[in-house]
Amino acid sequence: MVKHLIGKNRAWSAAKTRVDPDFFRRLVNQQTPEYLWIGCSDSRVPANEIVDLDPGELFVHRNVANLAPPQDANYLSVLQYAIEVLKVKHVIVVGHYGCGGVATAVDGRRHGLIDHWLHPIRETAAEHKAELEALSEGTDRLNRLCELNVMRQVRNVAADVFVHEAWGEGRELAIHGWVYSLNNGLVTDLDCTITSVEEYESFLAASLPR
Repeated sequence: MVKHLIGKNRAWSAAKTRVDPDFFRRLVNQQTPEYLWIGCSDSRVPANEIVDLDPGELFVHRNVANLAPPQDANYLSVLQYAIEVLKVKHVIVVGHYGCGGVATAVDGRRHGLIDHWLHPIRETAAEHKAELEALSEGTDRLNRLCELNVMRQVRNVAADVFVHEAWGEGRELAIHGWVYSLNNGLVTDLDCTITSVEEYESFLAASLPR
């Protein structure tokens, strides 16, 4: 039974209208977010709530383990629409510690279809094998892999032709990488922001394992 969700919807709508009577009228007439959020489907990571933005202020794409694979038409369609139509100024890839997708990718077991989707995470783990094995097995190692996965996806986004075209036109567009902590509700900037082709090339060179 999900009727209680309809009741909660009615209460939410009424509360929004009490605070701002014109809220939904404005929402119908415009969608002008400055941000595209690429995050995990995990129900504990609600994009708008985490950054305290209203509907209409954040364009959101979510999937298992917050991937941005260059062969995924769903992600690419969202990215193109966000950049070319909505003219977002920031794309934020947001992972989270304790990500089940990241853990599943490297647990050494077979899981079916999801194994194909999570393959890029296994590639990232292989690329950074020495760094990861230097950490204690368990939480520390998986948390670092969550961070490395975000940085890999930032690189993927920054490599895309839609992003390069926007930069070529002189558009203000930044690609960011964050990680969210379920323990305290805080995000951490991983300091891997890319704002130009030149920064992308430098980031690419620095991120490749030596």
